[in-house]
Amino acid sequence: MSLFDLTGKVAIVTGSTKGIGKASAIALAEQGAKVAISSRKQEACDAVAAEINARFGADTAIAVAANISDKAGLQHLVDATRAAFGPIDVLVCNAASNPYYGPQSGISDEQFRKILDNNIVSNHWLISMVAPEMRERKDGAIVIVSSIAGIRGTPTIGAYGISKAADMQLARNLAHEFGPDNVRINCIAPGLIKTDFARALWEDPARIAAANNTVPLRRIGVPEEIAGAVVFLASPASAFMTGQAMVIDGGVTI
Repeated sequence: MSLFDLTGKVAIVTGSTKGIGKASAIALAEQGAKVAISSRKQEACDAVAAEINARFGADTAIAVAANISDKAGLQHLVDATRAAFGPIDVLVCNAASNPYYGPQSGISDEQFRKILDNNIVSNHWLISMVAPEMRERKDGAIVIVSSIAGIRGTPTIGAYGISKAADMQLARNLAHEFGPDNVRINCIAPGLIKTDFARALWEDPARIAAANNTVPLRRIGVPEEIAGAVVFLASPASAFMTGQAMVIDGGVTI
């Protein structure tokens, strides 16, 4: 397991109080990393950090609330993590939003801008805050949680898909810029995962049965199945991988 060892590494995971983000933070801690837990509500962050510290030892995790739409809040997250643990080795941009479902013709300007700001611009901000020190040290890993909505069309979450496709291009562009300094940046493109984002579907027996029929593995995924990929992309196991979008969707897009 040495290829996946993250002992001594410092990681920030946004949107890490539930779902994919929480599972990823736990998986990183399990491999030895120190983790900063972050989402909008401090109480939720505190609870997850306490859970991780109880499992893996005191001072494994800290809790820093931050809204991804607030650049100053994100800088505080980065600064607080450095103050607690030292230089940042791993950034997992997981937090995102999707305030609109329906055809593109019906989305308001405010909703469209919120999706683009939260799902693209906030990632750009965070990466800009941590990449310089990674490049100086010649070591670092950045993971953006994208979506298969970014690689195929959709009549209901089009703006979200556009933002997730842009995240993949952000990773490709920055892989060129950061590669000479041994800093890697990759995306994960999950399919349907059992999170709050898809709760309306998986809680409805008829709808989940119909959805499962479209998946070669005949089920939707669970957050821990994405967390393993986060560990892989954060660890030496993926040392020769950058600028890629790893699809984990049960085979839907094949």
